Amino acid sequence: MALSRRKTERLLNLVVCLLATRRYLTAEQIRRAVPGYPDSGEAFKRMFERDKEELRELGVPLEVGSEEETGEIGYRIPPQDYELPEIHLTPDETAVLGLAARVWRRAALAEAASGALLKLRAAGIETSETDSLGIEPRVDTEEPAFPALWEAVKNRYPVAFDYQGVGRTAATRRHVRPWGVVSRRGRWYLVGYDTDRQDTRVFRLSRIVGEVAADGPPGSVTVPEGVDIRRLAFERMETPAEARSATVRLRAGAAQGLRRWATDVRPDGPGWDTARLSFHEAERFAPYLARFGADVVVLDPPDLRDAVIQRLKSVLAGHDRGEARGDAG
Repeated sequence: MALSRRKTERLLNLVVCLLATRRYLTAEQIRRAVPGYPDSGEAFKRMFERDKEELRELGVPLEVGSEEETGEIGYRIPPQDYELPEIHLTPDETAVLGLAARVWRRAALAEAASGALLKLRAAGIETSETDSLGIEPRVDTEEPAFPALWEAVKNRYPVAFDYQGVGRTAATRRHVRPWGVVSRRGRWYLVGYDTDRQDTRVFRLSRIVGEVAADGPPGSVTVPEGVDIRRLAFERMETPAEARSATVRLRAGAAQGLRRWATDVRPDGPGWDTARLSFHEAERFAPYLARFGADVVVLDPPDLRDAVIQRLKSVLAGHDRGEARGDAG
């Protein structure tokens, strides 16, 4: 069954609400709490009826009952009927499912689901914590290198890519036998054996430049027995970078947050000032600078300037995709 993203999000939010509630929710309470339903009573009724049928076809145990106080018909999903029975998996199966679950957790879905639960609580309806629902959208993975690396890990073949380490002004070619991909604090890392350096290495995905290429046949990579990939990643993560200096142009009267933090702010032609800022990592600092849009222009260093430009291009591309989806809908 192929579902549009909009419909998928609405059904997910519906499941979250019906799992979280401890009593039956009426159709009107669901209409107010779940994003994506129309305000019109007739349009909502038709859409809600279709959604109920889809949930039942998907095997979701939708329970119908009546409220003790009002006698109105309502709906809920009993958690004990929704949860899977005990399943026994091999270590490899467990690892794959764990990674797949982390990949699926989308920040956009988390925001929408949390909003639905807040609406229920605001209406005086007691809800359970989302941690116990079996649905936990949390981590987003927008790293361009992730799909190719995930395929390489899954199919056990070597890869090659250009990598720009901390403090490096240019990327270098790396040849790696990938063992696994892990996340920590919203960042993704590749753990593997670097054949050029003849040693285990950890690579932050955001520092990979360009495409990841296959560098050997499937099945040619073997993870050493007893290797704890997550522990290796945390032990060998890059040390914090030293403080660096950036030179930026600030539009006169704008970017007050940066001005309070900047040093040596000087006029630089009509309508502009030049300032110096201290930062540690270009990839972490760039999103903050990009929020100021056309009011900030990075002059130096080049890697920070490139990171800000790339961030702005990504935002623009995401905006264009959103408008395209809206036109299609």
